[in-house]
Amino acid sequence: MNASDAVDVVALGESMVTFLPGRAGRLADVPSFDRGIGGAESNVACVLAAGGHAVRWVSRVGVDGFGDHLVEAIGGYGVDVSAVGRDPLRPTGVYFRTAGDRGSDGHEVAYYRAGSAASAMSVGNVDLSVVRATRVVHLSGITAALSEGCLELVRELTAPSEGRPLVSFDVNHRAELWGDVEGARVLLELARGADIVFVGEDEAEEAWGISGGASVIREALPEPSVLVVKQGSRGATAFVSGDGRRGLVAQFPAPLEEVTHAPGLHVDVVASTGAGDAFAAGFLSASLRDLPMKSRLRTGHLWAAAALTTPGDLAVPPVRAHADRLVALDEGTWETLRLGPGWTQAVQAPEEVRTP
Repeated sequence: MNASDAVDVVALGESMVTFLPGRAGRLADVPSFDRGIGGAESNVACVLAAGGHAVRWVSRVGVDGFGDHLVEAIGGYGVDVSAVGRDPLRPTGVYFRTAGDRGSDGHEVAYYRAGSAASAMSVGNVDLSVVRATRVVHLSGITAALSEGCLELVRELTAPSEGRPLVSFDVNHRAELWGDVEGARVLLELARGADIVFVGEDEAEEAWGISGGASVIREALPEPSVLVVKQGSRGATAFVSGDGRRGLVAQFPAPLEEVTHAPGLHVDVVASTGAGDAFAAGFLSASLRDLPMKSRLRTGHLWAAAALTTPGDLAVPPVRAHADRLVALDEGTWETLRLGPGWTQAVQAPEEVRTP
């Protein structure tokens, strides 16, 4: 691996083949499913690549048809999949879900990921030089929860080291994955080692018992140079500080800190799956372009809106020029903007995107 092999972002984590129901109903009653792909880190990789960035996905899949499909489908978005390992002894993970969103009445998800090829990732079977040949390494708490080997790998990548690329970490708290392990404590430890952290107010309360708003979360998590607190329909708040040692984080001498809030958008939601991953991808895309912090948050909202108005886990983001026009709207127009299915294909003036 040499400098010419470096990319904008490396996303490391498990992806699974997703089976989406052909109609609403219990899993027991759904007769057919459409195949897709899903995985927090690969979602980020695919959306960033579709948005014009050089991205590499690092993972492991089985030597099976589902592994072939994942590699081909993710590669089809323009993602570099050359570092994906094939495990002859373990299968590729799959899952089935009902039509409703997570948290809705009757929502079911059936995961078949125990003992998967990706859950066997470790420091010993992942080429760390390939992972680190990038401007940003993107990780999530989901990978850390899969196995002791995966946790050791994530700890290695978030540990301080000379020349370490920026580490982006999405907390992605999934209590059911941690079992008896004290996942909340581990997630807080990993977040403290990252440079850019994404966490929702709801998951901060669920995982760490922290309530009282974004500033209280920042008090509990002061280490990251950039902390982005997602606040549902109210938007997102970014806290930025640091020693100026890296190019993608805003450079403010400690203890000075900048706090930026960007209200959310009015969206006609089709499905919420993948919206958090799309938000992270949009924020990283704008950060790679060195846009102002408010523009980074607004780009995250727009890319999340693309996912919210599309069924499935993945949605191609709006073309850059179209997104930039919307990002540049004045506060009043931004707060009255409403986006529905198909808006990412719109090329008209921003005012025409709004609906009554």
